[in-house]
Amino acid sequence: MQREIKLIIDRFREFLSKKINKYDEKLPYIITVIIALIVVVSGIKLFVKLTENLHTDLLGTFDAKITEYIISFRNSSLTHYFTFVTEVGDAVGYLIVFPLCSLLFYLVFKRWKYAGQLTLILLLALSSNVILKQIINRARPTLEHLVTVETLSYPSGHAMTAMAFYGFLIYLIATFNIRKIFKFLIITVLALLILSIGISRIYLGVHFPSDVFGGFIAGFVWVIFCVLLLNLLKVFKTDPKT
Repeated sequence: MQREIKLIIDRFREFLSKKINKYDEKLPYIITVIIALIVVVSGIKLFVKLTENLHTDLLGTFDAKITEYIISFRNSSLTHYFTFVTEVGDAVGYLIVFPLCSLLFYLVFKRWKYAGQLTLILLLALSSNVILKQIINRARPTLEHLVTVETLSYPSGHAMTAMAFYGFLIYLIATFNIRKIFKFLIITVLALLILSIGISRIYLGVHFPSDVFGGFIAGFVWVIFCVLLLNLLKVFKTDPKT
């Protein structure tokens, strides 16, 4: 991603140097920031649009049909699996996964910065989810709950945090210099984990599908925001022309 951003900036610089005799050296960076903001704002608008339609008949029908389809597969084996997966996406799961990832990053790459980046996105996702739940104030489904829940429903905290944390982890893995087969396997497992955590909340009867989709969108917005922000900071720091 850093290479792509620097390439975009260099191309803008070359283009502007040909077309304009004098121009602001930081204009390419401004344009890059605008592109990043467009991506983030588009995600926010999609989230807001979904939120505005939470109480419409169309979304209600969609939620009911998807929920009915998913819970139709309930059996003891799947219940054990989705209960385990939902625990992985809960506080206890992150208390185990986060230290393990931090330790591996230090042992392999001798750097703690990745742990700091994961901490940042985890805190952003958790804090914003609490705020959004209180503002939107959507009640849980009236279905049988297979696990205990105490908070409000929208957006799904499990889905939002899983997308933010494991989504950003996928980005980090993609940037690491490791064998492609290992990279592919790890990314595939993490992607399936994100999807499984989202489905588990519907299967266990504690979330509407729209809660999960809203959580995924919000979590993805944080991933894009943090990835672009971190790479822009790298470019500003390393570009000798700034």
